[in-house]
Amino acid sequence: MDIDIDFNTLFSAKDIFPNAIRASMVQEGILRPHQVGVYFQPIPKDKITGLAAIPYDKAEDFGFLKIDLLHFSALDQLSSKEGVRELVRMPPDWNLLMVPSAVKKLAHIGSYYDLISTINPKSIQELADILALIRPGKAAYLEDYLLDRAVTRLELYKKPKDGKYYFKKSHAVAYAHTIVLQLHLIKAGIL
Repeated sequence: MDIDIDFNTLFSAKDIFPNAIRASMVQEGILRPHQVGVYFQPIPKDKITGLAAIPYDKAEDFGFLKIDLLHFSALDQLSSKEGVRELVRMPPDWNLLMVPSAVKKLAHIGSYYDLISTINPKSIQELADILALIRPGKAAYLEDYLLDRAVTRLELYKKPKDGKYYFKKSHAVAYAHTIVLQLHLIKAGIL
């Protein structure tokens, strides 16, 4: 299981959570820090680096839960949780997704204008589906999706047997909400 939490770009995990242990990964035989992952559990630490001694891709097998603390620059433009909630409740201008220069500003989907214009999403769920479709494990479902979105959606969020990367529905919907926030900021001329 993986949990992602978005923060503004000024957020420093070490300032607020000094006991959090930085997640690690092995690259070229060397234990390196994970970009954003931390553990709030007492995971064994490497004595030299101070990083989690168990790389993140193995730590879950031992019962450790990595939490990714992400910097999301759109949050820099919002001053309160209530402001975020209010914007998420409001429908965005979905027509902005048909404007290439607007799409380029959007997290995760900025380079997928052709796909977005083909699907022409008008809901959080359809935006989440696009996020699922751009993953290697699900890209082959595009034609099926265009024929029957509801039926194909059932396949989009299933874990592929071949181990290819895919998006869990919860992640896709959460990311779609952040894109909706960005659409509101674009409409307001802030982003």
